[in-house]
Amino acid sequence: MTRPSAAPDTSGSDAPDRFTTGPDATSARSTADPSAVYGAETPDSGRRGPTVPVPSGPAKHRAPGNEDDRFEQVLESLRKQIRDLRFAEGLAGADDGKALQEDVLAQLSDYVLPRVRRPDIPLLIAVAGSTGAGKSTLVNSLVGEQVTTTGVRRPTTNSPVLACNPADVDWFSEASFIPTLPRVRQQGLAMPGKDGMLVLAATEAMPAGVALLDTPDVDSAVAAHHEFAAKFLDAADLWVFVTTSGRYADARVWEFLQVARDRDTSLAVVLSRVPRKGRRQLLDHFGAMLEANGLSNASRFAIPETDQIEGERFTSNVADHVRDFLANVAGEAEQRDRVSRRTFIGVIDSFRTRVPELARQVEAQIETGRTLGSAVDDAYAAAEKHIETSLADGSLLRGSLSARWQELAAGGELAKSMRPRKKKRSRKAREVQVERGERIQALERAVRDSLEALIVSSSERAAEQVEQRWRQVAGGGDLATKALEMPGSGMLAQEIRQEIDEWRGEIAEMTTAEGATKRSVARFVTFDHDVVALVMIIDLLGYERSHSGGGAHAADTSGASPQRLLKGLFAAQSLRGIGRSARENLHRRVLGLLARERVPFDTALSSAGIPSDDSAVQLYQATYNLEIAR
Repeated sequence: MTRPSAAPDTSGSDAPDRFTTGPDATSARSTADPSAVYGAETPDSGRRGPTVPVPSGPAKHRAPGNEDDRFEQVLESLRKQIRDLRFAEGLAGADDGKALQEDVLAQLSDYVLPRVRRPDIPLLIAVAGSTGAGKSTLVNSLVGEQVTTTGVRRPTTNSPVLACNPADVDWFSEASFIPTLPRVRQQGLAMPGKDGMLVLAATEAMPAGVALLDTPDVDSAVAAHHEFAAKFLDAADLWVFVTTSGRYADARVWEFLQVARDRDTSLAVVLSRVPRKGRRQLLDHFGAMLEANGLSNASRFAIPETDQIEGERFTSNVADHVRDFLANVAGEAEQRDRVSRRTFIGVIDSFRTRVPELARQVEAQIETGRTLGSAVDDAYAAAEKHIETSLADGSLLRGSLSARWQELAAGGELAKSMRPRKKKRSRKAREVQVERGERIQALERAVRDSLEALIVSSSERAAEQVEQRWRQVAGGGDLATKALEMPGSGMLAQEIRQEIDEWRGEIAEMTTAEGATKRSVARFVTFDHDVVALVMIIDLLGYERSHSGGGAHAADTSGASPQRLLKGLFAAQSLRGIGRSARENLHRRVLGLLARERVPFDTALSSAGIPSDDSAVQLYQATYNLEIAR
């Protein structure tokens, strides 16, 4: 990029403006002083804040020190924490969080850390901008030979092209520069690469220590081009942003320019295809927009509308003022360092807001996870409470269960299940025993059915409540569907029956324990422990409460309440111990059943990828550590 010869200003206006339109154009900011034109860091530039351990002057002669090592360690720690973040798809904060995560991570990996580790990195100038703005033509003109292709197809740049001196080409290989991006080295005539591939164009026309990058259009109809443009801009030291007189007001243009403003990136803007008619109004309006958007320090250049293009570069000197500016910027190592330092410090400063914003997206996910988790906890806690209340207040002793109990109790058949020892039973007695056994089995089924209906209905109600609350949360509906589609549904009734049978069996075993039965009973009477366990279950289900205080069951004329039968068999202390153990046993089994029923919701939540509770705290701490290490 050699300096062009001077050429007269043919703008047709003597009024000064802030746009440089040619080497001798009147401008409020002279390109002879890059810091003035460019807005680089000077004593009067208004920059404030701490410095960072980035070398100044001829950086390649500076040996790294201990401060650099500590700074690099802090940056590596920050990168690891950001890299290890996971976001739950579809939940609040996921899309914004992942985009910001990729943005910060890419800039740490592709821009910040390489410049901390290697002070002699070539200065990278990225030419970006609008579709059809003539970026490729400008790049070829700045280099002085064709290194990138243009065409009538839009978008024309389907693969970025990087022009550099042959001495610097190795730095831009996969091992050093954006290693995730495939690339190809250009041989001979400039040819486009495949979509998503970086083309390396080594040319002696580029000075050593400087590289020029032709990026995809920032407003391309192809979304992948936006990502490419952002990726390379994040890795560049200086942005040359090109837009046209017809597209400079587009929203996409200002989104990128505002990123440059927010990060205090070294920036030059080029307004191309400027018609002679109305030129002053266009430049004034674009300049006013730059001022209004906080970009008053950006260098400004205008390229007139022209057909003087041959071999995919300008034949006249219409772009020489841009080349003159870049030649000044890239002319000396110290000047290059000033440019890169400003952008580097701006990026580090931007982490003060970008990393906490990432932490807030993480917090949004964590809070959503807590909301979803609380919905599960609340629903199944309510189910547990409902079951416990129903088991204790006698509400189950209605309908079929009450009828089966009354059939046994009314005829005194429960008392008949106890008999003196060694007394032989007559044939008639055995027939009665068979009949009584059928009624006992009917009661057993009624107990099982009632408990099963209670637990199933409570569990289903809990699942419905969880689903309803999850579907009220953005993204929670998909998780609810996932949970409800998990295998294992329909097994609850079978599990309940198994648990109840085991529970009744354990109660029967407790009644056989030595010393549980009264001595007088144990010596002379034998009884069916399974039947006694059934009687105890009726008592545990709140029989006495259902017959107290009036109501449908207030009158107990059977003379065979569960408590009366049980007190006739067991010592008071033993009876209390068996009852307490039986209740605790049932409670434990109910909790186990409910815990198994909530597993699909817990699994869907745990597998969603919601960040851990301490992830946001670690990001805030990393931001603080970065400030300390600056």
